[in-house]
Amino acid sequence: MSASPSDPARYNSFLRDLLGAMAYGELSAFERLSSDARYSPTLHDRAVLGRIAVTEFQHYELVSARLEELGLDAEAAMLPFQPSVDHFHERTRPADWFESLMKAYVIDTVSADFYRAVSRHVDGSTRELVERIQSDEAATAVLRELLRAALDDDPRLASRLALWARRLLGEALTQAQRVSAGLTFLGGLIGVDEEQSEEQIRGLRAELAAGHSHRMKRLGLTG
Repeated sequence: MSASPSDPARYNSFLRDLLGAMAYGELSAFERLSSDARYSPTLHDRAVLGRIAVTEFQHYELVSARLEELGLDAEAAMLPFQPSVDHFHERTRPADWFESLMKAYVIDTVSADFYRAVSRHVDGSTRELVERIQSDEAATAVLRELLRAALDDDPRLASRLALWARRLLGEALTQAQRVSAGLTFLGGLIGVDEEQSEEQIRGLRAELAAGHSHRMKRLGLTG
């Protein structure tokens, strides 16, 4: 059973959780990229990462505005997600510029895949918002080119960054499942049957992993 406006109370709870999770993710991405810019080897690279950070904040503002349009308090919607997201970023602190780039490349794209998958079950206006925010290929392309340049300059980075990317994927998949499993919108997405719910979660994990593997191959790395 999908989340449906035919059950307004349940659907509003669904949207609060979905948009709250996405809003805090975008705000955290802004903070993370702004902080990680300190690793930049050149001022140009610092500006590039800063520009991406600004885009993430603009995304946060869009989601926050949508919450307000729905009569929901943005901070209250984000608060349930703060502990797990903050802990996730503590566990995945990059050690240098190259790890910062890979983290941005992996986490932001896996997150985008996750929210696009979830958006299949929402109303048209919300789906349009998710697509607008999570379809920013320009930032992904910039990060990919920076990583390719780094790998071309120093091929020895390949094994370390491939290992780091695999760790990031594992952490991202765990986080996606944690965010989904304990919140009200998941019930609206995958129905009440436990076996079906588990099957849907496995399918989503496989979909996210496949997307990641494809992106790693574009870097010449194993997923």
